[in-house]
This record gives sequence, C-alpha cells and structure tokens, in this order.
Amino acid sequence: MTELKPGRYRHYKGNDYQVIGLATHSETEEVLVVYHPLYGDRALWVRPLTMFTETVEKDGQVIPRFAWIADE
Repeated sequence: MTELKPGRYRHYKGNDYQVIGLATHSETEEVLVVYHPLYGDRALWVRPLTMFTETVEKDGQVIPRFAWIADE
C-alpha cells in the first residue's frame, strides 16, 4: 500500500480536511484515502489515493489538489 501522511490537508479551493488513513477497496483493491472535512457535519469521505495526490491547475499554476499543512 502506498503511504500518505495522516494529518491536516488544505484543498486547493481553501477548505481544510483531516486525513485519517488509507483503506483498500474490497473488490478492486484500489487504495482510498479516508478523511473528513473540518467544517460542517464532518462526515467521513473516501477518495482514490491517485486523485487525492494529483495536481490541478489554478490561476495558471500547477498545485496539489490537497496540500499537507499539519500533523494530526
């Protein structure tokens, strides 16, 4: 399984999220990131690791979709 540091991440649109850890999809064995927003109802979410760690273009700059900002 690929590693991803647990902790607080900032989405490129500005909101903060807490990464709990990684999980493996039972059928496809795809690695998923388990996280929750640090606002609103704080419900658990999952997103493929490949999507969580990809880059996006914003204002002409390539930046991470989620950037690590602090430990748990």
